[in-house]
Amino acid sequence: MKYFELTAIGQRAKKVSGTLAICGTDTKNAALHCIADSLITNAQKIIAANAVDVDNGRTRNFSKALLDRLCIDEQRIRAIADGIRKVSELPDPIGDIVEGWTLPNNLEIRKVRVPLGVICIIFESRPNVTADAAALCLKSGNVAILRGGKEAINTNVEIVNAMRAALASCDLPEDYIQLVTTTDRAAVHELLRLNQFIDVVIPRGGAGLIKMVLENSSIPVIETGTGVCHTFVDSSADLTMALAIAINAKVSRPAVCNAMETLLIHCDIADKFMPQLIDAMLENAVELRGCARSKQYNDRIKLATSDDWAAEFLDLILAVKIVDNVDEAIAHIDKYSTGHSEAIITNDYFNAQRFQREIDAAAVYVNASTRFTDGCEFGFGAEIGISTQKLHARGPMGLKELTSIKYLINGSGQIR
Repeated sequence: MKYFELTAIGQRAKKVSGTLAICGTDTKNAALHCIADSLITNAQKIIAANAVDVDNGRTRNFSKALLDRLCIDEQRIRAIADGIRKVSELPDPIGDIVEGWTLPNNLEIRKVRVPLGVICIIFESRPNVTADAAALCLKSGNVAILRGGKEAINTNVEIVNAMRAALASCDLPEDYIQLVTTTDRAAVHELLRLNQFIDVVIPRGGAGLIKMVLENSSIPVIETGTGVCHTFVDSSADLTMALAIAINAKVSRPAVCNAMETLLIHCDIADKFMPQLIDAMLENAVELRGCARSKQYNDRIKLATSDDWAAEFLDLILAVKIVDNVDEAIAHIDKYSTGHSEAIITNDYFNAQRFQREIDAAAVYVNASTRFTDGCEFGFGAEIGISTQKLHARGPMGLKELTSIKYLINGSGQIR
């Protein structure tokens, strides 16, 4: 796709962004229901296209976890459609009055939510992101330019075709949702230069993608995703709880950003906890990479390298380290955390409070799995990503995080 073609996508997006920004809630909700219905109607086309992508993934030796992220079936399409319908049920943030006040000179000021404008989402692997991101953008009054990875290109084309057809059936511009169909990486660099048309870029994917976008974009970027998430099992922890949380955090969906990558264990409970942990993880086909102290508990634990502590494995691999106290646990997390999600399992109130106070991450848990860092789980209905930065949003990004604000000032002839 040549530069002028990408420019045309940007121009079309900017042209229709004004009409979407003032679309009524009922109109947007009706469109979302049409999109959900269209995805169900076109399910077999989407599944057939996805089969091609999955076969290509197998040829490229994708891991089981990555293939799981890529795969779409009828059940997942219905789940995506249900998610879109749930988005339609969420409160529309556009026009919300955040706050208002009157100045001594009787100027009335209101701070209200408005759309960001045109959002470009650059993502990898998971085709459900295509529909989720488009639905969230539509509900929040933002035009979506979607650029998925080549892993899911055939699936993404069919999903976007279904969504655009739904918009047309509602007499709305199809260009509210657009897909960049080229898989040429050079196209991403070109997209990142279209600051006259695109207001915000949101990358969703691995560390390499996010780093490339941050370093090359002339458009404001909301950094999302990379999750080197830790769980620390403190000396006072309920070990039955700790084991259940560890299994959930690592095994339930190992290829997602809120999965646990490193488990820290207090030395005082290591003798009792390590054998239970090792048995459970090996039963779930998890490869363990540990420090020298943890390796002593089982020869099947590989000695961890320095790179393992900083790795987002996105697979059934877990780094394990035994630490002497909460200070060492916090120091380790401070060094290797990506600011996503961190957890402590403890019955010590002061350690729990200290951990939540001192750990610098978007989500900090006490006695719960990091897998809860998710827009739906937080009650947002859905998310466009997990922001790991501190401006303009942090943590799961729902509808409100896809808005900006403007000030509406009413006067009666005041001059300065």
